[in-house]
Amino acid sequence: MATMCRVLGVSSSGYYAWQGREPCARARKDETLSVHIETIHKRSRGTYGVPRVHAELRDQGVCVGRKRVARLMRMAGLEGVSRRKATRTTLRDRDAHPVADLVQRDFSAAGPDRLWVADITYISTWAGFLYLAVVMDAFSRRVVGWAMATHLKTQLVLDALEMALLQRRPIGVVHHSDQGTQYTSIAFGRRCQEAGVRPSMGSAGDCYDNALCESFFATLECELLDRHRFRTQAEARMAVFEFIEGWYNPSRRHSGVDYLSPLNYERRYERSLVNESPNLSTKLG
Repeated sequence: MATMCRVLGVSSSGYYAWQGREPCARARKDETLSVHIETIHKRSRGTYGVPRVHAELRDQGVCVGRKRVARLMRMAGLEGVSRRKATRTTLRDRDAHPVADLVQRDFSAAGPDRLWVADITYISTWAGFLYLAVVMDAFSRRVVGWAMATHLKTQLVLDALEMALLQRRPIGVVHHSDQGTQYTSIAFGRRCQEAGVRPSMGSAGDCYDNALCESFFATLECELLDRHRFRTQAEARMAVFEFIEGWYNPSRRHSGVDYLSPLNYERRYERSLVNESPNLSTKLG
């Protein structure tokens, strides 16, 4: 010890005094804060990075800077997961006539069920591929309809659409997708017409024309699919169900909706409508 102190240029008495000294107030606060951060990170299934951990702390009433959160996460060896490149699963039918692009890469929506986006991805299991079709509300990023199957037939996207229609009962919603054969099929077009859904399609081979769905699939892949290996298709189905309905929709914070979960973002919107109603009635009176 004496040699180390001599090399570092400090006195032995000073070292022992430092060793026996109580931690300062900031160090104690850092220790308490680190416990909060580790709990949040664990609850997020080890997926949250600094922005979402910071948002969670803020909602818990903990006032702390983002840089401090970053420092404590770095010291604890905690980090968020990163996304991998998305994989295309839909094939274009060159003989089909796609409908017009009603979105033009503008995914803003003034309220729920104004604009839906849809796409398909694959899930690898030891028993073969599963395919997942989703319908997402662009307003809240909530997955309002989804279906899984071992095939890429039109029925897959029809099942996802039916779930969305049953849950939301929209009026005149725009349904935006790529030009995959499932979405350009006669059966899908007929169902949209029956339900009053306005189909829209981006250009062929351009992921930016359906960026919201690509973003969701990237999240699914890096937070679930890349971290698990599924022995059976039943195991994969259960995991995807739990991810979407048990985590993503109700709890996962999304940077595109003020770091709220899709469900909480919709609830905040509904509360704002209730709060505006009395003021509107007063003005009309």
